[in-house]
Amino acid sequence: MSFREEINSNKRTARIVGALFLVATVTYMVGFGLLGSLLNGSDQLSQVYGRSLQLVSGVLLEFIDAVAVATIGIMLYPILRKYNEVIGLGYAGTRIIECLLVILAGISSLALIPLSQEYIQAGTANTSHFQAISTITVNQGKLGFQIAMIALGLGSMPFCYLLYRASLIPRLIAVLGLVGYAGLFVGGLVELFGLNLNMIQYVPGGLFELILPVWLIAKGFNSPTMGAWTAKISNLGEPPGPSPEPANS
Repeated sequence: MSFREEINSNKRTARIVGALFLVATVTYMVGFGLLGSLLNGSDQLSQVYGRSLQLVSGVLLEFIDAVAVATIGIMLYPILRKYNEVIGLGYAGTRIIECLLVILAGISSLALIPLSQEYIQAGTANTSHFQAISTITVNQGKLGFQIAMIALGLGSMPFCYLLYRASLIPRLIAVLGLVGYAGLFVGGLVELFGLNLNMIQYVPGGLFELILPVWLIAKGFNSPTMGAWTAKISNLGEPPGPSPEPANS
């Protein structure tokens, strides 16, 4: 692939990835809103069955988010590996883990529909076990989501560091992402121990995931110089070192 062809290919990938970031952000926010208003109530079992369409819609939107984030990691790998294969693999891997955990959390939420139906049919007789199962199911979904966010933060910090070092995007945007994902990682760990941060840890990372896609769609990744590209091809990404000294006879 020629230098110009690689630049054009990277720009196409960047635009697709930017669009996927926006799809993931919008579907997550709407899906989270639909599920949160239903599952965070004090008596969700009496409401879930009658509002099952809302729950299914929220879960489907989160499934779209899950597929989008996995696709982002997979599509960026060929670009990232040219600079650091370990970071590229780590980012793709943690995005896939995030995808699977979000899907599992959604499946857990769907299990509340038949449970709610049985709860309503049982009336007031011996419903304590329904409440216990509901609490476990909801908490299981929340735990899966928290671990997904920890995985996202863990894989995305090196990703943003690579964006910064390689100057693939403006460094200020990369720093925002690094700070945002570090907060997401630490916040996720803290919440595992029961401290509620009221979602404040999502703000910097969420801002990054709105700014980055706009930049990628409008500008793409910053292009390397012809010299850097030639060095990458001839030395597997490393700039050529000094020529060895001739041996003394």
